[in-house]
Amino acid sequence: MAKYALGCFGIVVIVFVILLIGGCSAYNGLVQLSQDVDAKWADVQAQYQRRADLIPNLVSTVSGAANFEKSTLTEITNARASVGQVKIDPNKAPTDPQQLAQFQNAQNQLGGALSRLLVVSERYPDLQANANFRGLQAQLEGTENRISVSRMNFNNSTQAYDTAIKSFPAVLYAAAAGFQVKPYFEATTGAEKPPTVNFNFGGASPAPAQ
Repeated sequence: MAKYALGCFGIVVIVFVILLIGGCSAYNGLVQLSQDVDAKWADVQAQYQRRADLIPNLVSTVSGAANFEKSTLTEITNARASVGQVKIDPNKAPTDPQQLAQFQNAQNQLGGALSRLLVVSERYPDLQANANFRGLQAQLEGTENRISVSRMNFNNSTQAYDTAIKSFPAVLYAAAAGFQVKPYFEATTGAEKPPTVNFNFGGASPAPAQ
């Protein structure tokens, strides 16, 4: 009987050690995944900051064009200021979906204002001939591409992390250990629809496709 009890105790100890080792390994895996999400988030922030840093020089260059539409410049200036008002940690991915949505909305408004400025600038030959403006335009286009890639990488990393903390056995202890689900960037409303292209700036705009 004593040998049986001792044997059972030994089995329990072995199972406990296995679970402890497995739990530590799983915990460390979650830590690595969480840190990867934070790293991808920092990259997203860096690309958005790069775009913001280009704007003052862009506005200065464009404002030098004769009779340039001031409302377009005002829109960009206000949009950039709105982005600065969204306080969010640049080195730690948010866990609040509303906070990320607010950040994304502000960035989308700034991106839209920049797109409209570039469209309007096509009506000003002096700007198109300005080497500084063309350089800034190329930098903006490159930055937008990097923003798109960094957001995709962030979403992929977040998906891997969220899947891990919702999977067994991590789902049993993830919340208690401080691991929270992190939100994604969502597709911009209307992004699934092709844009209406109109090169006839002097005429009426065509009706949108149904």
